[in-house]
Amino acid sequence: MADKKMTSYPKDKINILFLENISDAAARRFTGGGYTNVRRLSGALSEEELIKEIRNVHLLGIRSKTKITPGVLAAAEKLQAIGCFCIGVNQVDLTAAMHNGVVVFNAPYSNTRSVAELVIGASVMLIRRIVDKNKAAHEGIWLKDASGSFELRGKTLGIIGYGNIGSQISVLAEGLGMKVLYYDVETKLPLGNAEARRSMKELLGESDIVTLHVPELSTTRNLINKANLKFFKKGAILINYARGEVVDLDALAKALKDGLIGGAAIDVFPAEPEKNGDHFDSPLQGLSNVLLTPHIGGSTQEAQQNIGEDVSNKLFNYLERGITTGSHTLPALALPPQEGTHRILHIHNNVPGVLSEINTTLSKNKINILGQALKTNDSIGYVVLDVDKHLSRNALALLKEVKETIKTRIVY
Repeated sequence: MADKKMTSYPKDKINILFLENISDAAARRFTGGGYTNVRRLSGALSEEELIKEIRNVHLLGIRSKTKITPGVLAAAEKLQAIGCFCIGVNQVDLTAAMHNGVVVFNAPYSNTRSVAELVIGASVMLIRRIVDKNKAAHEGIWLKDASGSFELRGKTLGIIGYGNIGSQISVLAEGLGMKVLYYDVETKLPLGNAEARRSMKELLGESDIVTLHVPELSTTRNLINKANLKFFKKGAILINYARGEVVDLDALAKALKDGLIGGAAIDVFPAEPEKNGDHFDSPLQGLSNVLLTPHIGGSTQEAQQNIGEDVSNKLFNYLERGITTGSHTLPALALPPQEGTHRILHIHNNVPGVLSEINTTLSKNKINILGQALKTNDSIGYVVLDVDKHLSRNALALLKEVKETIKTRIVY
């Protein structure tokens, strides 16, 4: 776009911080776009550490361990956007981010295949009791026995949460000859021959293997508990690759010891170590036919590459064009660029009269608006304005004085 390099905020002044070993793809997206200040740290930071690091940061990239608190956001004077290079955003205080005018992106679909494949793999391992046989072989014990070992073909898989991951597992499982049932709080159309069940109790009673793919909400906390474990088929297998708070692990441990549950694969836990090498405890340790993994459901090279590309593209498009598609804090807008204009973003509290004040203020000062889009949610309004390029600096100054303004900047 004409004059862009003269009017955009200098790229060498934009500070980008990536934590937690975010994929090289993310850094390349920005360095390839001319941004030179891309800093990468290998681990997560505590709240105190992050408050010190974030004061001059414009874009922040994190994974699941870094917590973005109101205190962190209050210290982030220049922060424009946060990229969560993972599926969830529960590590970010979204309300505080929204009221600070910080856009938050994630990658909700990028590692679905990795998780789906691991669920199928865990199903094979558990239904064949490979966990026990592997342990025995490592201990020098020959345990060649078909007792309690079965094929997946012909068995029933129950999926709780039929979203992106659950539905992909559905397709893979059916390809292996399994019958697939699913339960979701929302009405979902089945893929293939999968069948919906009206209640979780109904699904649990019919399934040989149950796999969980639900978000962490107050309604899903201890979703699988002492009461619901009684509804499982005797000897059924439970897989949790969703969220750690979804399963009552003490109740599951007792059900495994009592022989009510035949096996389990757990990848997520209510409390997880901060970094590799830290001590880890679980009531499931040492139990027969239990597969424990350290939150690696989406940890494949392909998934990390996809996540790195997805989130960095969203951050890049917001920084350079003001596009908020996929944001969890700002309303979604994607206004195409107009030649011969400068683009200004305006984030404000969603109260009556703000747009009118914006337009009146610019009109009184003879600043022509050549393109405009507004979208709101319950709390925040987001306006993208394309204005006469010769008057953009004046327009920016005027927009900063509009009542209820949270944040405003020139994109180009």
